[in-house]
Amino acid sequence: MKISYHGHSVVKVVTENHTILIDPFISGNELTDLKVENEKPDVILLTHGHNDHVGDTVELAKKNDALVVAPFELATYIGWQGVNTHPLHIGGGYDFEFGRVKLTQAFHGSSYETEDKQIIYTGMPAGILLTAEGKTIYHAGDTALFSDMKLIGMRNTIDLAFLPIGDNFTMGPDDAVLAAEFINAKTVVPIHYNTFPPIKQDPEIFVSMLKGQEGKVMNAGDVIEL
Repeated sequence: MKISYHGHSVVKVVTENHTILIDPFISGNELTDLKVENEKPDVILLTHGHNDHVGDTVELAKKNDALVVAPFELATYIGWQGVNTHPLHIGGGYDFEFGRVKLTQAFHGSSYETEDKQIIYTGMPAGILLTAEGKTIYHAGDTALFSDMKLIGMRNTIDLAFLPIGDNFTMGPDDAVLAAEFINAKTVVPIHYNTFPPIKQDPEIFVSMLKGQEGKVMNAGDVIEL
């Protein structure tokens, strides 16, 4: 299995038979190396409804007949746009052909801003536990630090975790270090930083602060094999 990072919170997981995109914010993302026209996902996983996470989901899903897995209200909204969806909710999981997806808590907001300046409420934000080919990946989405991350670490053997470090909208580096300790992942990758001025961070400093976990700064296009 190959897992690659593509700026902001965009993660791609390529298994033997499937290509999975998480939070595919491509158009308007100056830090990504992806182009919408080149991507062919079978599955898209969404953590929450903010535009910088939903991104190009509808276009990609329609073009590739991809399944979108998202929290219930967001899945409903995406489904109204002619997309094939599977709704989940916090604490719920489902075994798909490509692997198991379970949603965790995330402390954040979740809404989608339309071009005519309407704000669509899209339910609870979430983190994602994706288990495929015997490995478990945790994408925390946008979240503050919360103590129940300890339970996520206790109940799951996490091989690779993606944690936001940008501060301002999510936890910052100090809190993310404690989050990494709570979830006890084998490898931790910082995400959700440097895309916008308010979330400017040095990911190398975050990695140097980790205690007991291996940290890896991934540039857009970098790949980890599990």
